[in-house]
Amino acid sequence: MYQPPGAPAWTPSPSPWQIPAEALSGVRLRRIMAVVFDVLIVSLISLVLWLALGFLSFGALWLILPPLFPIVGFFYNGLMLSGPGRGTVGMQFLNLEARLMTGAPVPFLNAAAHGVLFWFSWIAPIIFVVSLFSVHKRCLHDILSGIVITRRGRG
Repeated sequence: MYQPPGAPAWTPSPSPWQIPAEALSGVRLRRIMAVVFDVLIVSLISLVLWLALGFLSFGALWLILPPLFPIVGFFYNGLMLSGPGRGTVGMQFLNLEARLMTGAPVPFLNAAAHGVLFWFSWIAPIIFVVSLFSVHKRCLHDILSGIVITRRGRG
């Protein structure tokens, strides 16, 4: 792998198989609470955008703007998980962070895919049951996008 001159050597964090148990303790409950915060935030952003775009178009766009929520959710999740905070506002508030399976920061495409899979998993909530049987408390959308959620500053 190419490294620019003078760049520090990159050493990945532990893979999920080497993450200590305390880094995963309480993750499920914290994630549930983080979802509540994030749904409220995405709803508020969507409402503000819907009203602003509707008023700017004199109401003409109000009929075609209902899919605004998933679009906002896509970019919210993608930008927040791939950003320097490594998590959504709800995740950061509850001391959680997202990483790739290798421990590297999450790129935008993985984060956005994670968001899309997460929002679609509400159609079949049984998908969340996977976390009850996963050793690392990963939901199906985590596994499919290659992401692991841990407590911040641990593991």
